[in-house]
Amino acid sequence: MKEFIYNEMMVHVAVCTSKTPENVLIISNNADGFVTEMKKHDGIAYEVIAATANALREVKDGAFDVVISELDTDAAILAHFNRVLKDDGLLVTKHPSLDNVEDNTLIMQILGKYTKIIMPFNLGNGETALLASKEYHPTADIILHRTDMLDGLEFYNCDVHPAAFAMGNNIRKAYLGVIKN
Repeated sequence: MKEFIYNEMMVHVAVCTSKTPENVLIISNNADGFVTEMKKHDGIAYEVIAATANALREVKDGAFDVVISELDTDAAILAHFNRVLKDDGLLVTKHPSLDNVEDNTLIMQILGKYTKIIMPFNLGNGETALLASKEYHPTADIILHRTDMLDGLEFYNCDVHPAAFAMGNNIRKAYLGVIKN
């Protein structure tokens, strides 16, 4: 797998969807690639914490516009994500394979209590991530000038961004009424 694709998609899909991101929280035990991508966004502060529930518990309420997480999720972790996000915040997180409908449905139903929009997106490597947003829609609210101003990208661009959210009919049917877009 080309690691740069994963890092670019996890960071730029989130940051280029949020209208005015000022503070980004990265939750990862190997955040170097995410940090490299965040440095391409001038004026956006970021903080990195370990991918542990204990580290997340220490984060201040309502402090972040965007959370990018590699932390395994459960109901308690999802509640913490909601707690640390601002009122218009958004989350990009790992999740089980879309083939695992039962586990993903549970995650999406819990996220649905906190967010208006929940959409899986392709990471460009055969895997998907989830974007959950309290306000901004990842294809309608993409900040095109931000995507066009990024230098040094190898995969992500303003065309890849909305295309990443295209899902086949099998996914649409399996998650009908669960995905909120």
